[in-house]
Amino acid sequence: MRSSPALYPAVEILHIIGFVILVGSILALDLRLLGLGRTIAIQPMAQLLLPVSRAGFVLAISMGFLLFSADASHVVKNPAFQAKLLLIGAALINIVIAHAVPWRHVGRWGDKASGAAKVTALLSILLWLGVICAGRLIAYF
Repeated sequence: MRSSPALYPAVEILHIIGFVILVGSILALDLRLLGLGRTIAIQPMAQLLLPVSRAGFVLAISMGFLLFSADASHVVKNPAFQAKLLLIGAALINIVIAHAVPWRHVGRWGDKASGAAKVTALLSILLWLGVICAGRLIAYF
């Protein structure tokens, strides 16, 4: 992949687009859970944005595997890459917790998310932004 003048950059661009889709949709939903945009109902917003975020995640991860395969022996030792993987893992655990606990009662929320949902939303924002920062730092280590 590194020997192709177009393939590596194309895969990298698709990886970035995947993360833009993922983090953009998650950020919008998380900000709504934290109280912004109260005129927008939470459930319909989630029904729209969660599938979009999943598609972004699939694109980002699949392109990430291709990028990793191009230079695995070097990248695996990179502390920024290791931090990125840990942050992705923590973000995925946060999603599991969010859907197992506060989201089970989304029908009762009305226009205001529960306290537990707000905590997972704030954690989500911090973790996904951390993933982006760590990913960008890979080039510098």
